[in-house]
Amino acid sequence: MTNQIDYEEIGLKVGLEVHQQLDTSAKLFCQCKPELFKEEPEITFLRRLRPTQSELGQIDPAAYFEFQKGVKILYEADRHTACLVEMDEEPPHPLNMEAVETALTVALMMNATPVDEIHVMRKTVIDGSNTTGFQRTCVIALNGAIKVGQKTVPIQHISLEEDAARKTGEEGTLIRYRIDRLGIPLIEVTTAPVINSPKEAGEVALAIGKILRATGKVKRGLGTIRQDLNISIKGGALTEIKGVQELELIPLVVEYEVQRQLNLIKISEELKKAQIRPEDLKEEFFDVTEVFRQTTCKVIRKALEKGQKVLAVKLPRFVGLLKRELMPGIRLGTEMADRARFWGRVGGIFHTDELPAYGITAQEVEALRKAVNAQEQDAVVFVADTLENATDALKAVLERAREAIKGVPEETRAANPDGTTRYMRPRPGAARMYPETDIPPIQLTEEHINKIRHRLPELPEQRLQRLMREYSLNQKLAKQLIDSEYAELFETIVKESQVSPTTVAAFLTETLKALKRDGSPVEKLSENKIIEVFKALGAGELTKEALPEVVVWLSKNEDKTVKDAVKSLGLEVLSKEELEKIIERIISQNAALVKKSADKAFGLVMGMVMKEVRGKANADLVGKIIKEKLEHH
Repeated sequence: MTNQIDYEEIGLKVGLEVHQQLDTSAKLFCQCKPELFKEEPEITFLRRLRPTQSELGQIDPAAYFEFQKGVKILYEADRHTACLVEMDEEPPHPLNMEAVETALTVALMMNATPVDEIHVMRKTVIDGSNTTGFQRTCVIALNGAIKVGQKTVPIQHISLEEDAARKTGEEGTLIRYRIDRLGIPLIEVTTAPVINSPKEAGEVALAIGKILRATGKVKRGLGTIRQDLNISIKGGALTEIKGVQELELIPLVVEYEVQRQLNLIKISEELKKAQIRPEDLKEEFFDVTEVFRQTTCKVIRKALEKGQKVLAVKLPRFVGLLKRELMPGIRLGTEMADRARFWGRVGGIFHTDELPAYGITAQEVEALRKAVNAQEQDAVVFVADTLENATDALKAVLERAREAIKGVPEETRAANPDGTTRYMRPRPGAARMYPETDIPPIQLTEEHINKIRHRLPELPEQRLQRLMREYSLNQKLAKQLIDSEYAELFETIVKESQVSPTTVAAFLTETLKALKRDGSPVEKLSENKIIEVFKALGAGELTKEALPEVVVWLSKNEDKTVKDAVKSLGLEVLSKEELEKIIERIISQNAALVKKSADKAFGLVMGMVMKEVRGKANADLVGKIIKEKLEHH
């Protein structure tokens, strides 16, 4: 499908919001360490959040939606990474100026105009990820632009905001959040919706990421960067996709969302052709519990044993549409099930497009259709749960079916790890932003901004040239470094380890990527641990060949040292004397073969020796000793 889509013709527009954690010494509104903790929490407290009206008396639909779920939140904390500010028991402290300086640096690198005064605002958030029920955010600069290939991409604004708490679990209506991440400074860079293809979306995200990394002031590793995408096409709707963590996934997410919207437009056209109107979908729910009284379907059996009901609704002329694929693995029925889960708190839905199956027989389907007066062209959706949950779930299904007639609904979706997306909540309204009264405005003087302007870091293009010049790297390696998140680390390692720049660059860009592809959790390795590995290599305590094995071992044993890795893997470097003995033994054991091979003897012996000592000896040294020994033979 991908190759046939003309993105220009369908009017694809994508806007990016890139959120990146800043590497500061403290959080945004207090002095706590901006780190995550792994141990058991020292403090826990329970809360329930409720939506409130804005100054205009409106309630944000997204906030009300979260409240509907009747959720309780258990917050977990430790004393190093959270204080009374995160617990919402104390007002925020003054804004972290270190974070402001980094945001201003990024703004000036993107040719944006800093604001005269920073005003902190509150943005309603009621999924429990902020103890306050809102997120603090402030605009730092406006109207920037970056060049990506031949295109100038407008940067609408650069903002600073606090990161949210991280979800650690969910049991029924109880959600657990750790507040260690809450308050870590996040920079947000928002582009205008001028991106017109999936490939371009990836390129723009990469260009922004490079500028952020060039400051040397951003956190690295999984979970430190998140991209949100706003995607629309002609005749579709604006969909916001939250939380794409992998840069490589961005083109795929755009591609899949376009597929989804095009397929929804097709379904809408078919329904309109069949002359179905949204008002034809009636809120008429049938109690069909008796139809399934003897069922062998485990899910329904379980519900009936708890005294719950089976409720059904008819969708006129929808037959065959619920199993229609919108994007890989996601059907219209999946979208209805997502809505039912959220609004109705149910486990899922059944629909006639996929039956008989799941222990539901053809006779039961027949009886069900009869019970709800369904014609051949009608689909039936049913749910087994409490009366209240089943009713709410079917209302949500009906709502989604009515939207299917109209076309593509405006909504916020969450990214899945495979590039597909799932329903998250309705699109937020305008009622979610209001001023933060606890923090006075901060004036930005021309003098302050000029100081930052005079010490701006080099731009990615300048750094590329310098890496090639200073470290004699070829263009391919230097470019890979700039595109990776390791350019800073590369320079630190070369300065501290006496290992050749090419070896370091190739390892950081190619080897690490290959190891990750093979399933090794190398992203868990701290930068200090990687530096330690290269220092050991420079000091001759381990060999170049042993690097991948040592790194994989360390990523699985985070609290261990390089020495532990070398010992555990049996990769202690052999001394020159030990090597000489091994080489002499191999030459004398294969004396006749060596003699017969004449000129090829060196390669032959080298192969045999390396097979035995790989990872424990430096290949150059092995070669040198073999040459000496062969001359004397």
